[in-house]
Amino acid sequence: MKRAVLIVNPFASRVTEERISAVERALMRSAYVRTVRTERPRHAVELAREAADADALIVFSGDGGFNEALNGVDRNDLPLGFVPGGGTSVLPRALGFPRDPVEAAERLADALAEGRTRHISTGRVNGRRFAFNAGIGLDAEAVRRIDERGRSPEGKRPGDLAFVGAFARMLFERRGRFDPALEIEGYGRAALLLVANVNPYTFMKALAIQAAPEAVFEEGLDFLAPVSLTPRTLPPLLFALATGRPARNALRAHDLDRIVVRCDDPLPLQADGEDLGDVTHAVFEAERRSISVLA
Repeated sequence: MKRAVLIVNPFASRVTEERISAVERALMRSAYVRTVRTERPRHAVELAREAADADALIVFSGDGGFNEALNGVDRNDLPLGFVPGGGTSVLPRALGFPRDPVEAAERLADALAEGRTRHISTGRVNGRRFAFNAGIGLDAEAVRRIDERGRSPEGKRPGDLAFVGAFARMLFERRGRFDPALEIEGYGRAALLLVANVNPYTFMKALAIQAAPEAVFEEGLDFLAPVSLTPRTLPPLLFALATGRPARNALRAHDLDRIVVRCDDPLPLQADGEDLGDVTHAVFEAERRSISVLA
C-alpha cells in the first residue's frame, strides 16, 4: 500500500479536529497516512522536505500552507494533493476540487489509488515559488494590511470581507487614484502588476477574479498591469476583473517565461497571498511542468 504524508495547518480557518479525522479516514482508503502538524510560520516548508521519500504529499491548509509546502518540494514526480482548509483556498479550487475538505480528500484518495496525476507549472518571484498568483502594489498592500490585523484567538486569519474592506480603504485614502509607479521591461509603465499562473487570479467567496482569463496551469505566466487608476477608470477595471473581459488602459501578456519589473520606490510584493516585503526590483519566472498533482 502507498505511503502518504498529510501536512495539516491546525490554524487554518476551516480546519477542525473533526475534519482532520474525516480527511485522514478518506485518505486511508488508498494509503498509509502519517499526519504532521505545522507549529510555526515556514514549518510546512520543512515538513515537505522531510516527506521526500513518501509516495504522496497531501496538504490540508489554506493557501499560505500550500505555498510553504510547494517551496519545500524538490521532486517533480512526487504527487501532491491540496485539501481546502482556508477561507479562500484558491489552489485546490483552481485545480477543480470541491470546497468541502472531506469530498476533496475522497477525490484525492481515488486519484492516488488510480495513479491519476498531471504535471503543472508554477511561478517563482525573487526566489519564492507560487502556485496561482503574485502581485506588486495594490493587492500586495491589501495582503499586508490584513496580516497587520492579526489573527483571532483561535489563530484564524480574517476572511474575504476583510480584504474587500482593505481595498476600499486604500481606494478611499488615495481618492481612487494610482499613478504609474513601476516599469515592466519591454512593455512599459504601470500603476500595479498582477501576475497569474492560472485563471482565476483569486476568489472573493464564489466570485472568480479574472485578471488573466487565458492563463492555465500547463503554460507560462500571464500578467495584467493597469497603466493608471482614476475614479473614472476604476469601475471598468473592476467589471473586467469580475467578468474576464479585456481591461482597458492596461498592459497585458500571455504565456511568458520571464517578467522583469523595476519600481520607482519600494512597493509591496505578494505571492499566493503571502507578504514578501517591499521590493524595487522583481523577476518573475515560469517553472514549466515543475510539480505533479493528484488529479
